[in-house]
Amino acid sequence: MSAIEQMRANVGKLLKGIDRYNPENLATLERYVETQARENAYDLEANLAVLKLYQFNPAFFQTTVTAQILLKALTNLPHTDFTLCKCMIDQTHQEERPIQQILSLGDLLETCHFQDFWRNLEENSELIDGITSFEDSVRKFICHVVGITYQTIEKWLLAEMLGDLTDAQLQVWMSKYGWTEAEPEKIFICNQEESIKPKNIVEKIDFDSVASIMASSQ
Repeated sequence: MSAIEQMRANVGKLLKGIDRYNPENLATLERYVETQARENAYDLEANLAVLKLYQFNPAFFQTTVTAQILLKALTNLPHTDFTLCKCMIDQTHQEERPIQQILSLGDLLETCHFQDFWRNLEENSELIDGITSFEDSVRKFICHVVGITYQTIEKWLLAEMLGDLTDAQLQVWMSKYGWTEAEPEKIFICNQEESIKPKNIVEKIDFDSVASIMASSQ
């Protein structure tokens, strides 16, 4: 068992029963958040437990740890983890730096303003120090959005949406998702019409049910 797996198992035991809300466990949970960031691991339940303990014990609130939790939640888009975490942070703390900046980044991602996201991130690159593979995790989310939205996309636009990638870098992501350059400077994503799967809905009403309805209407 690796160190991160061992830590996950130990934290899992801490989160069972009443011990989940014991502030004496905060130091262990905070170290676990930092390990997740460093080792590119993720444990939403543990991170939500940290935020809940901050709610119960405002004096123990740690801005740096909360920022790491929010950034890790962004790496798990399109799941709703980021919104869950945001809702557990007091409004006063949401207005603090760097939390406010991270919430702004989250809004840009969730509203698909990808070029603005990368520009904003470049201006505040220190936010993701220590968050391993953050940018690639975001690119996976962007590729997910592209995959369910586009049939074809301009090559330059795709490169911009993924953070101004070089041609070689873009080819790596295209290969990962099976996208091809069917025409010069145009990337074929997929035929969205073929992705739509119709569903037949069959309603079954037996004779006894119909008879009772007719009888009651007379």
